[in-house]
Amino acid sequence: MNRRNLLTVCVMTILGLTLLPDNVAGQQRTLKEQIVGTWTVVSTVNAQKDGSKVDQFGANPKGSITFDSNGRYMLMIVRSDLPKFAANRADEGSADENKAVLKGLIAHFGTYSINEADKTLTTRVEGSSYPNLVGMEQKRTITSLTADELKYTNPATAFGTSAEVVWRRAK
Repeated sequence: MNRRNLLTVCVMTILGLTLLPDNVAGQQRTLKEQIVGTWTVVSTVNAQKDGSKVDQFGANPKGSITFDSNGRYMLMIVRSDLPKFAANRADEGSADENKAVLKGLIAHFGTYSINEADKTLTTRVEGSSYPNLVGMEQKRTITSLTADELKYTNPATAFGTSAEVVWRRAK
């Protein structure tokens, strides 16, 4: 092969390698690398043990979950139709107002880990709006994860149901 042909082949090879998609040219990112960031809740579908559906957070839930690269997380989901307190003070809600808030809210934080092999996300709760979760582990199965969407199932929620939750990456 003459010099000119060799140079042409080298240039074409280098150009071809630079045009390969990142996941082909390099190693694919792990689930833990992909999950890091902030996500906003799209939907939660809770199911009772008998299979009936529960509208725990209403038709338009609000909330977010954040995973950092050091293995810490924070989660909060609330109903969008929570009642305002008549007293206009957080510490002076009536019994009915407080009950409605507690039935339409979950918030917790702690550490998390990912099992790449079985695609599970395990949280270890350090603090929660539902104190019985503190010190507990919750395992969720990741059913789908793309750059913009995270879906998982939680077989045992704080409300005694199972849940399918969909999150969208916050922009």
